[in-house]
Amino acid sequence: MTAEGTTERVLRLLSLLQRRLSWTATELAAELGVTDRSVRRDVERLRALGYPVHATAGVGGGYQLGAGTRLPPLLLDDEEAIATAVSLRLASGGTVAGAGEAALRALAKLDQVMPPRLRAEVRAVHGATETLLGPGVEIDAELLVTLARACRDAVRVRFLYAGRGGEERERTVEPVRMVATSRRWYLMAYDVGRDDWRTFRLDRMREVAATTWRFRPREHPDPVAFVQRGVTEAPYRHLARVRLRARPEQVRELVPPQVGRIEEDRDGWCVLVTGGDDLDRIAVHVAWLGFEAEVLDPPELREAAARLARNLVALAGAGDAGSGALGDSR
Repeated sequence: MTAEGTTERVLRLLSLLQRRLSWTATELAAELGVTDRSVRRDVERLRALGYPVHATAGVGGGYQLGAGTRLPPLLLDDEEAIATAVSLRLASGGTVAGAGEAALRALAKLDQVMPPRLRAEVRAVHGATETLLGPGVEIDAELLVTLARACRDAVRVRFLYAGRGGEERERTVEPVRMVATSRRWYLMAYDVGRDDWRTFRLDRMREVAATTWRFRPREHPDPVAFVQRGVTEAPYRHLARVRLRARPEQVRELVPPQVGRIEEDRDGWCVLVTGGDDLDRIAVHVAWLGFEAEVLDPPELREAAARLARNLVALAGAGDAGSGALGDSR
């Protein structure tokens, strides 16, 4: 028998072992149309590939596929491949802590070897499926797979990117990592045209294409910290730093990572760093947290907090009768 025929038979043997708990050598030989000796040789080939095939002697004995110390290559039929790909697409949405990135890597591997007919089936199932998630921005799974491959293979990516004002410009980047928050996906990459690291929102990308230009990975900042700093500080007119009498974990339960960054401080305090275009709104959000607070920067935030305090006093009916319901609100 040719090597190709042997490989095909070994794969069939693996499929049989995955289908049922235990097989005798005679049963496997009958299914495969070979001798018991050929079955023993094929079992050894599977073991060499990392599959833990256990053998028991005597009456009722046989071969059984067990659990090993590492994960060997998996053999999936068409239905299993479709089910796995659909599940990975859903998991890549980041709804399970720590699963999104791993799901993307697995999806990129599976998508690379999946026949076009099965890929079309996966897209059809995904397109007919809705999920009840939070108010986040939905990202096309094909875009996630494209960027995941580019990060893995260290190839440049080219796309049109819409700025805050809506204008589109072509960007060429060297992607490092995607970071998902509860609402959005971001890409950390080295912007070739601007010669610096940048954060890109995936929902603002269009016509994304991986090039054939491979690059040597550069030393880079921590992707999660870099993206968090970018989304909490860079886009806003004001950057506020407020000390809170609370443990960092208490504040993190109330402040999503895309809204603010929590820094360690001394004596039971921590520092909230957050951005915004309106200081009055920042004052409201800080007050809503319910912790004793001290404004560090900017000084104008103290004025906003004072306005908020006067307005709340007036709203509670404790102010002057002629001050009005909103006091001296701007």
